[in-house]
Amino acid sequence: MTYPEDDLDLFGEERTERHRPVRSSSGRRPAPRKKKRRTVVWIGMVVVLALIGVGGYYGYKQIVGIGDYDDFAGQGKGDVVVQVKDGDTTADVANTLVEAGVVASSRAFVVAAESNSAVRGVQPGYYVMKKESSGAAAVSKIVNPESQVGQFEVKPGSQLENITQPDESVVKGITGMLSDASCAELDGKSTCVPPEQLTQVVQTGDLAKLGVPEWAIPDASKAEPKRRLEGLIMPGVYDVKPGSTADELWTQVMTESATQMQALGLPTIADETGYTPYQVLTMASLVEKEAITKDFGKVARVTYNRLQEGMKLEYDSTINYVLDRPMIRTNREDRERVGAYNTYDNKGLPPTPISAPGEGALQAVVKPEEGGWLFFVKCQKDGTSCFATTNTEHNDNRALAQANGAY
Repeated sequence: MTYPEDDLDLFGEERTERHRPVRSSSGRRPAPRKKKRRTVVWIGMVVVLALIGVGGYYGYKQIVGIGDYDDFAGQGKGDVVVQVKDGDTTADVANTLVEAGVVASSRAFVVAAESNSAVRGVQPGYYVMKKESSGAAAVSKIVNPESQVGQFEVKPGSQLENITQPDESVVKGITGMLSDASCAELDGKSTCVPPEQLTQVVQTGDLAKLGVPEWAIPDASKAEPKRRLEGLIMPGVYDVKPGSTADELWTQVMTESATQMQALGLPTIADETGYTPYQVLTMASLVEKEAITKDFGKVARVTYNRLQEGMKLEYDSTINYVLDRPMIRTNREDRERVGAYNTYDNKGLPPTPISAPGEGALQAVVKPEEGGWLFFVKCQKDGTSCFATTNTEHNDNRALAQANGAY
């Protein structure tokens, strides 16, 4: 049996007379009431807002790294090396620790970190942590300075090999510092890579695979094997991962150094100097060794002037570079030694940089001070140099240096 639409209620049942809608005298229905429609709209809005709230909550959980509160008990067992990257937040560190199996959940670490402000001081680098640690134990471990490993600093003027001073003290070279940085104790086993293995890589490794910039490879390839990376490690703080091989360690260092060189403008800053980027790097290494910071610009100018005049550089720093026990000044015997780094005997630049030049020395070579100086000598005890345009003036400055006890 069928009914007209107006005779059916919401559930399809026949309406009684008192349920029928009232019609006007014209036969038209009055305007429908909007109460039910508004109710449906409000219900829909509530549902949408609820869905947005749930999605936002889970999105928030992903952003801050807070999940279910699972936690291990105790100090943990088994060593693992984890990396804190530059710009990492506490939540980022927590997620890294979860992936490494250090903590059971991000929230366990984040909650424990809320009561230890030292977490905010954790620096980028590598840390030895314990697997299956409680959140609190992981926080205590990572803020302990002894947990950080693999870090060393290259200062301006550093060389690849150790330097033994006249007083028998040893200035550790980059190779030695890298060897030390490779050391950590993981489950009772040392990860140290001996300096000899690192030197072997310097001598025989594929320069491109090690991360040496393309513009430096041709010149570095011609260098004496053990000096191929000299001057290509920029000053700065480096982080390497203990447990890496000798090749991997150098690659980590060279990749970071290449990034720093690019940030300093290499190779393009050499375009207007008349020299190649590698030669500019070499000149900067000489400036770094020959002068104190305030004299960099003048020593750079002397270097340009002597090269352009076809004069020998006659820099003691290049003689000292290949000596086992370098002195501030060289003697006649030292200067008579035959070799590519003897700038008393050879014209032009040495075949490679002789040290790690800093930004100041590099900028001094790119933009040297204006002047006609051809000579300089350290004439003050603080390392300040006196400059001259003639040999007579230079001899006067040398006499002054001796009188001042500068050398």
